[in-house]
Amino acid sequence: MTAVTKSRRQVRLSRKLGLALTPKAVRHFEKRPYPPGEHGRARRRTESDYAVRLREKQRLRAQYMLREKQLLKVYEDARKHPGLTGEVMVEDLETRLDALVLRAGFGRTMLQARQAVTHRHILVDGKIVDRPSFRVKPGQTVQVKPKSQTTTPFQVAAAGAHRDVLPAVPGYLDVNLEKLSATLTRKPKRAEVPVTCEVQLVVEFYAR
Repeated sequence: MTAVTKSRRQVRLSRKLGLALTPKAVRHFEKRPYPPGEHGRARRRTESDYAVRLREKQRLRAQYMLREKQLLKVYEDARKHPGLTGEVMVEDLETRLDALVLRAGFGRTMLQARQAVTHRHILVDGKIVDRPSFRVKPGQTVQVKPKSQTTTPFQVAAAGAHRDVLPAVPGYLDVNLEKLSATLTRKPKRAEVPVTCEVQLVVEFYAR
């Protein structure tokens, strides 16, 4: 699948979920603020509780670009921990390496952040990690490897070019953008995580 095709799919998915997943999707929302398809302009009928919960689950999946099996495992693991299951889920997902690469501003979209990881551009405490799902622990440092820092995409990132489309850097990350380095200083808290989702509805979807 080409980058253009993936981009189009993300825009279409954004319209379906009512949530801009990429900067490009934001522009499309301004032109077409309704779901895709021939009935997209029609007024949405009253949704069932199931449909509402399903959409919130799909929103969470889309923002982290997860497969269903991956999100279900996150839910099952979160149930075993103290605290509100939905909040525990998001706090866990936010320690994924690809998520932190995005929050730090090393990429413009989750797809770019994931590619940076899988293409072996990212170090964790000085060692290459190419698994987007790798969980970063508090105190660990995520950095673009020195050789990759000289390439145009990361030079653009280091200049702060992505900050205009990304949320403010969350409080759990200490970022040195010029050095393309970021340290996870502590565990994320749900209220700080820039993810749009009613997590309790996700929990209710899986608990049904």
